[in-house]
Amino acid sequence: MDVTLHLAQDPEADELLGRSPLAALVGMLLDQQVPMEWAFKGPSTVAKRLGAEDLDAHEIAAYDPEAFAALLSDKPAVHRYPGSMAKRIQQLCQYLVEHYDGNAELVWKGVEDGRELLRRLEDLPGFGKQKAQIFLALLGKQLGVRPKDWREAAGAYGEAKSFRSVADITGPESLVKVRAHKQEMKAAARAEKAGN
Repeated sequence: MDVTLHLAQDPEADELLGRSPLAALVGMLLDQQVPMEWAFKGPSTVAKRLGAEDLDAHEIAAYDPEAFAALLSDKPAVHRYPGSMAKRIQQLCQYLVEHYDGNAELVWKGVEDGRELLRRLEDLPGFGKQKAQIFLALLGKQLGVRPKDWREAAGAYGEAKSFRSVADITGPESLVKVRAHKQEMKAAARAEKAGN
């Protein structure tokens, strides 16, 4: 995995996301209740605070939980909820150590079926179906991981030429389109809720 992503809209953070499977997974994990760019800049911030060029699942899994939470809470905080996200990142890394010897890429490497890959992603702590489908779409659309029927397994997020999620962000213009789509979806959900 060594591609150029544009999810954090920050060259250094995006470079890490493009070469580090664990950083990409952690960014996806952080992508909730904060702007996408903030979430995907998080892995780079964590790596710097650990004094490393990359994230290491073994190191994070074994890190003292209170110290790791403090590391994410330092200003600027890595997430709006740094304590709970520190716990989730550690749970993800512990799972990766236990099931994949700490190698995040093994979650998808060699998987030949999109449904199997979706199942593996859904098994990750902090990854529900929607987050797993978005990450599967990101793998297929931007990282060249395309097992059989990956688009179908990713659902609407796998559609070509769509602007639904981080999987579709390739630069500032597509970020604006994805953000507009998300706002439309929120407005529709509010309208539906008001109608009930």
